[in-house]
Amino acid sequence: MRETIHQILEEARGAIGEVKSAADLEALRVQLQGKKGSLTALLRGMGRLPAEERPAFGALINSARETIAEMIELRGMALRKAERVLRLEAERLDVTEPRPQPALGAAHPISMVLGDMVDIFVGLGFEVVEGPEVELDTYSFELLNLPKNHPARDAQDTFYIEDNIVLRPHTSPVQARTMLSRKPPIRVICPGRCFRADEADATHSPNFHQIEGLLIDKNITMADLKGTLDAFARGLYGEGIATRFRPSFFPFTEPSAEVDMTCVACRGKGCRVCKGTGWIEVLGCGMVNPKVFELCGVDASVYTGFAFGIGLERTAMMKYGINDMRALYEGDLRFLTQFR
Repeated sequence: MRETIHQILEEARGAIGEVKSAADLEALRVQLQGKKGSLTALLRGMGRLPAEERPAFGALINSARETIAEMIELRGMALRKAERVLRLEAERLDVTEPRPQPALGAAHPISMVLGDMVDIFVGLGFEVVEGPEVELDTYSFELLNLPKNHPARDAQDTFYIEDNIVLRPHTSPVQARTMLSRKPPIRVICPGRCFRADEADATHSPNFHQIEGLLIDKNITMADLKGTLDAFARGLYGEGIATRFRPSFFPFTEPSAEVDMTCVACRGKGCRVCKGTGWIEVLGCGMVNPKVFELCGVDASVYTGFAFGIGLERTAMMKYGINDMRALYEGDLRFLTQFR
């Protein structure tokens, strides 16, 4: 019996040493120590031994089982360590290997221009205020001295949601809300998205951006307006840029003016962009109409003020030499990555 147990141990030691995987080791364990294992068979045959020999024989078998269990555990630890080494080797990364740089994003031209303009006007003492894009007719037109029969209120130009609710066609409603909610002095700029029923082409879009300004205080004149816009033009486009006023008409302002600016492409020398004149029309402005003050609760006998409105798309196109407004909205990375 002792020889049989010794032989089983030697065979087990050889078989365990040759196992290459944890799954095979488990199968071998079942074979050696399971119900059909060789040691289990010896235990079942103990009944044929004399009673006095059974304790010693049982102790030998249990010792052999413990020895085999220890060999299996040691082999299992070695296999797990080897598998871990192989897995780590397969997952190894060479952190020194050169890799292509990830693509970097860029600010959109409109966002860049808006940031520059906000910085300029905030530096001049203006405050940024915003309002809803879905607006009441009252704020969009009536408080701005646009009567019911005014062409700008026609459905061909304005997006109506209901009879008295529109997608704002300009950011002027923010000015009306500001005058109704604050007392002068007021010095605000109102940037935001606007909507008009225009066909998309090189110079128009049904969804565009504006930044409007409003200043109300005592003894404000057209000279203050001219100085403010001159400072804006020089701040955005550099020294040597001037503005000039041409008489115009806007219901919101009286007197009103169209503002021309020195052509940034040729610096006033005359080119294709400015059609040889050296000037480019950039915005509309004027002194706030006393009728608007009356509608918005501002005492026109004490206060005067000016207002202006600038299109961000037009400004971005001039600043960056863009000749088609649609390029600002098409999301073409070849175009946008130029502004990194």
